[in-house]
Amino acid sequence: MLTDIKSMNLDELTTYLTDHGFEKFRAKQVLNWIKQDAVSFEQMTNIPAALREFLTENAYLALANIVRVQRSKIDDTEKFLFGLSDGEYVEGVLMRYHHGLSVCISTQVGCKMGCTFCATGKSGFSRSLTASEMIAQIRSAELHAGERISNVVLMGMGEPFDNYDNVIRFLKLVSSEDSLHIGMRHITISTCGIVPRMRDFADLQLQCGLSVSLHAPDDEARSRTMPVNRRYPIAEVIAASEYYVKKTNRRISFEYALISGENDSDDHARRLAALLSGMLCHVNLIPVNTVTGSGYRKSTIKRQNAFVNILSAAGVNATVRRTLGSDIDASCGQLKRNFMKGDV
Repeated sequence: MLTDIKSMNLDELTTYLTDHGFEKFRAKQVLNWIKQDAVSFEQMTNIPAALREFLTENAYLALANIVRVQRSKIDDTEKFLFGLSDGEYVEGVLMRYHHGLSVCISTQVGCKMGCTFCATGKSGFSRSLTASEMIAQIRSAELHAGERISNVVLMGMGEPFDNYDNVIRFLKLVSSEDSLHIGMRHITISTCGIVPRMRDFADLQLQCGLSVSLHAPDDEARSRTMPVNRRYPIAEVIAASEYYVKKTNRRISFEYALISGENDSDDHARRLAALLSGMLCHVNLIPVNTVTGSGYRKSTIKRQNAFVNILSAAGVNATVRRTLGSDIDASCGQLKRNFMKGDV
């Protein structure tokens, strides 16, 4: 099996090379080429031929090449289809805000969670991504845009905490000076509520944001749309969220997709307010996006406003999230892993 050297930090790369008989300083040279977006070891012209040959035979440079771009006519959001080294594909989204560029990246090829309002889960699961493949998505987006990415959200395809070890490695790598040096305060992770990993993540006390997909105020309603709730019910998710706030002293976010007739009544809003009362949190209300086969419709503007007002009156901070890229299926829940032949 070839070694993924782009998922290594400098110390790990140094150990890897010295264990195979190469000088310690060669690791820094290789790392510098990686930072210069080298796509092959043959490009690394200041390292000896013996090392280039060794790396070619024993290691690889993970890539996430952009093979298709769709640009929204509404808001200039761009959706990328990234091609990975093994022939798999994932999608990502570049969003333009007044404060800079944000990119939404994938952490898995597909998803196991099976949320009924999400296209990713409907398209099946293949494998988890490595840390280097996550970083490669960001770097490809930067090169395409011609400017630095300022914020990263792990809200694309996959459940980040189902790929926990690689995600934590990604966070430590991408925030280091040896990589893209994006501060953790500019990174947000989204989870559907994998409780043990939420607690592990809280214990690390990293300074990145955490967003939890809730989408209902009770177990019966949540289990209808999110099968993961049968394993980690709402009470456990809320307890883990409170633990995160206590350990990190950071505000936690809750995602709530407003589905007409399913979870958007005044009673749902009042029960959600009671559930979150007193917690340092923010609720992102997301009018559910169109997903083929789900049959769900987004709540009306009147319903959205009523829901926000009930939460706000109860002291729970809430806003309706602006929908970006809906005309190119780039909004929340619309990314997928199955593509037509003409797409790639």
